[in-house]
Amino acid sequence: MANSIARYFRFDSLQTGFRRETIGGATTFVTMAYIIIVHPKILEAAGIPFGPSMVVTIITAFLGTLAMGVYARRPFAIAPYMVENAFVAYTVVGVLGYSWQTALGAIFIGGVLFTLIAILGIRGWLARSIPASLNIAFAVGIGLFLTFIGLNTTGIVVLGTEGAPLHVGNLHQPAVLLSVFCFLLTCFLMIRKISGALLIGILITTFLAFVFKVTALPDQWLSLPPSIEPIFLKLDIAGALTWGFFPVILTVLIMDFLDTTGTLMGLAVKSDLLDEKGHLPEIEKPMLCDSVATIIGSLLGTTTTGTFIESAAGIEAGGRSGFASVVTAFLFLLALFFAPFLTAIPAFATGAALILVGLMMMSPITKLNFSDLTESIPAFLVIILMSFTFNLGIGITAGFVAYPLMKLFSGRVREVGPGLWILGGLSALFFIFYPY
Repeated sequence: MANSIARYFRFDSLQTGFRRETIGGATTFVTMAYIIIVHPKILEAAGIPFGPSMVVTIITAFLGTLAMGVYARRPFAIAPYMVENAFVAYTVVGVLGYSWQTALGAIFIGGVLFTLIAILGIRGWLARSIPASLNIAFAVGIGLFLTFIGLNTTGIVVLGTEGAPLHVGNLHQPAVLLSVFCFLLTCFLMIRKISGALLIGILITTFLAFVFKVTALPDQWLSLPPSIEPIFLKLDIAGALTWGFFPVILTVLIMDFLDTTGTLMGLAVKSDLLDEKGHLPEIEKPMLCDSVATIIGSLLGTTTTGTFIESAAGIEAGGRSGFASVVTAFLFLLALFFAPFLTAIPAFATGAALILVGLMMMSPITKLNFSDLTESIPAFLVIILMSFTFNLGIGITAGFVAYPLMKLFSGRVREVGPGLWILGGLSALFFIFYPY
């Protein structure tokens, strides 16, 4: 049985094993377990009840990640996106005044369209048109993005004033000191080549946080999940099929497509899954998992799903095959009953791990040709805008717009394939219709 599983997940060709994959899958889960609480908390602002939303978040993450592991056989986790949920809660519902049911109708429409173009191979064709320099930039940009999240959640970097938007945190605070300890401990474990260094660092720091009462122990360790009936199949598809709602649907479509494509390629670069042409083999499979998970999620009652950048933590911890995703998926399923304990893991512990993941994601930058400005300028824009706008989609779309322009300016427009022109056009529409 074990040998059959190993063959199915191609352990030999990937030079991995059950232990590495389990540690990788567990690390991915721990670093993204925050969505169990944070995602439904954001959607609560749109009127979606917290309890049912939390359960749907977990179920969607389980189903999407399991499909990614078993069907696509990639070490990537799928869950509801954090940027898209904020867009729905604070812009579509809060500013534009639409109902959350109508917003979910738009998510469903987007998921169906993406499933169709994934089956037809269009999404894969477009992804294969992305030049190597942008794929490198996606990986590096994701790394800096994760680093900033880690620095902020640990309290090492905090929001400043209008003139100086960032400021060093209070290093006297116990939580910040523990995050520094977690960072240094994990560094030591990694330098000593201890397997599962990230996960060990998080768990030891969590234990110390409980011991020194920096983080409160949960009142209960187990709980039964609430019913999802209040949000199940409550989406309003007809309400979304109106001309006035077209800009919202277009924005949802572009955000999902470009975010997923950029994240997939960035993670593939880091995990050495690209072929000799710089393409991710069978890319349609992970894209199809993402699209179908979005459809299921909208029916259950949640927003757009996609590949999570926190998968980088599991990849760094050793995950290389779909078995890591299977581990992550079943840990999400267990979270239906262990949510009180899992959400007690302090953000400053996982944040310290994300800082180091950011370091590891930076390594592909050495392959970037800085002497060719038509390649380096678009890559630079991707990297800085991903981080400094705190929005992966802004950086990715800026790269797709800038790359053809730089080639046009240099008289090398023939280097831009038709797929990249389409991506550039979609990205331009994103900037036009995005509700700033």
